[in-house]
Amino acid sequence: MLFGKKNFILMAVSGLLIILGFILMSGGGSADQVSFNPDIFSASRIQLAPWVCMAGFVLMVYAIMAAPKKKDHEE
Repeated sequence: MLFGKKNFILMAVSGLLIILGFILMSGGGSADQVSFNPDIFSASRIQLAPWVCMAGFVLMVYAIMAAPKKKDHEE
């Protein structure tokens, strides 16, 4: 097998982190599509969500590049 069990678990966790980051970035539009809603500049959208997405992407690269253990690779 090309990837071991550890790789697949890390890929799943990183995928969930990426999805969580995009969920944190979404929402908060204005009710009437004309007025300004200052909630779009909240700290979770500007600071937290990009860091969560970046952590997910970095973890995904690590999950792909990490060599599987010999035990996982032999099965």
